Amino acid sequence: MRPHLDEVADDMIQEIQSRVREYDRPGDGSYSGTLRLAVERVLHYFVDRVADSGHEPASVTDFFRAIGRGEAGEGRSLDAMQTAMRVGGMVAWRRIAEGASVLEVAPRTLGAVGEALMMFQDELAAAAAEGFAQAKAAVAGEMQRRRRRLLDLLFADPPAAPEAIADLAAAAHWPVPRTVAAVALGRQEGRQAAFPPDILADLTRRTPSLIVPDPDGPGRAKLIDRALSGTLAVVGPTVPVAEAARSVQWARKTLGLVQRGVIEADAGVIRSVEHMSTLILFQDEELITSLAALRLAPLSHLRASQQDRLAETLLAWLQSGRNANEVAMRLHVHPQTVRYRLRQLEELFGDQLLDPDLRFDLEIVLRARALLADRPGEQILPAAKEAVGDSGEVVNFRRS
Repeated sequence: MRPHLDEVADDMIQEIQSRVREYDRPGDGSYSGTLRLAVERVLHYFVDRVADSGHEPASVTDFFRAIGRGEAGEGRSLDAMQTAMRVGGMVAWRRIAEGASVLEVAPRTLGAVGEALMMFQDELAAAAAEGFAQAKAAVAGEMQRRRRRLLDLLFADPPAAPEAIADLAAAAHWPVPRTVAAVALGRQEGRQAAFPPDILADLTRRTPSLIVPDPDGPGRAKLIDRALSGTLAVVGPTVPVAEAARSVQWARKTLGLVQRGVIEADAGVIRSVEHMSTLILFQDEELITSLAALRLAPLSHLRASQQDRLAETLLAWLQSGRNANEVAMRLHVHPQTVRYRLRQLEELFGDQLLDPDLRFDLEIVLRARALLADRPGEQILPAAKEAVGDSGEVVNFRRS
């Protein structure tokens, strides 16, 4: 085999270039030189391996790992290289068979050489695939790091300069959209959700977060719902790119209220804009608690159960246009019971119930209280006093 290697190399290169278009580059001397170097290395190492069964072609496998990395670096697949290897193997086997016929090589020996050829091809293909995968993983890792840095920049407060966002977006291969919406995710056990490539994602954050481009575009809402299916997810408001920090702040605030049970977690994706009044109520909880202590002071001497009944009735009365019959329907109690409670409220609050501004304040704090009704330890009503009559009746305190 050795005296014919140069001739076989010429045949291989000619056959590969005629059958594999990607390897036919007239006028590209460097590429032709690389192809010849690869073919000659493969042939010499294969012959050495046949001559010495213990020969380990470490150098040539390293060479093919490098080829695999190079193909990945240039954005190509391994299809052309694998086709070229099959064509080269076919030429090599044809020449081996021809030589074996002339030299009358025993069939058993010829079979052993053919088996060695196939094993050698498999090893080189595996080495190229390994190098290709390593390069792709390195590129993907670097791209993911760039996208995480871009997410940091978009969430920065105060906002980053548009030029800085544009530069990093270009490096991360992320076309800058006109508008975005941030998404805050609850931590999920089990499988990680897969997101479309135009969605920036960082699931390693304390609050896993996403940036969705053009969320109000055609079909985007359905795409978002599908991508986030089975995940506790809150979508913030749609904002210009430079205001992404505002969107993620709303989304995180909404997620916090969902996790506390203040906002009900529906089966689908939760959108902050559908809960704006609740977000306003809980924007400053110390302030709402202080307002509740002031406006609900007339209830402070009552037992907790009495506070609950009267607060519920007062809120329903304020929400139903102060109509006792509608309050009864809302609360599923007898109208006479409602009228009795309303008389108690009138005695407790007096002229405050006639003042529109005070009624507005009362509705605000009672709405907040209702949202926290099922959250032990998070009530905003004044603490109930213990010293109340055994009858459980409300003690009347008429204003003088």
